[in-house]
This record gives sequence, C-alpha cells and structure tokens, in this order.
Amino acid sequence: MKPIRRKFRSNFGLTAKQVAVRSRRPWYFQGILAFLFMCLGSALAFLVLHDGEQNAIRLRLQQTTLENKDLQTKLIEAQRELQVELATNNNLAKELATVQDERLKVKEELVFYKNMLGRRTGK
Repeated sequence: MKPIRRKFRSNFGLTAKQVAVRSRRPWYFQGILAFLFMCLGSALAFLVLHDGEQNAIRLRLQQTTLENKDLQTKLIEAQRELQVELATNNNLAKELATVQDERLKVKEELVFYKNMLGRRTGK
C-alpha cells in the first residue's frame, strides 16, 4: 500500500510537482489567423511586385500624352499651311483668269488693228 500512497502524495500532496496551466485557442482560430496572415502577405507581395509595373505604365502614359500633344501641334500647323496654300491657289487662279481675259482682249484688239491696217494698206 505504501507504493500507492507515495504515488498519491507525489501527485497530489505538498511535495507534488508543480504544473503549469496553459490555455489553448481552438484550432479553427489558429486556422483563421493563418489564413489572414497568408492573405496579408500575398496582398503585400502583389503590391510590391505590381508597383514597378504601375510606374512603368504611368511613365509610358506620360510619354504618349507628350507625343500626342506634339502630334496635335504638328497637325494644327499642317492644317494652317494647307489653308494658306489653298488661299494662294485661289488667288493665283483668279489672277490667272484675269490675265487670260486681258490677254484675250489684247489679242482681239490686235486683230482689230491688224484688220484696220490691212484694209488701209490694201486699198
């Protein structure tokens, strides 16, 4: 009976070993916490990896907007040059028409005077 008594005292008596009491969280809380940390880590990784791409895209956007503005100014200049050329063409066409009309009148007058001189000399 002594061995049972010793075991009983060693477990429950004054000389019993001290035991630490720990509270444990349920397994599903640990699973949820692990899932949240994984989501947070993947979100941070996504932001870090795609931040460089966003900067490259922003830089390309700025370059294309500058090119677009340059092309728009060139287009406006070309349209103005075209308008000037069309106006000069119209002016030249009008001047050519007036010069041709004057030339025709001068030829008619020349023919008239030749006819007058030819009649006088022929009589």
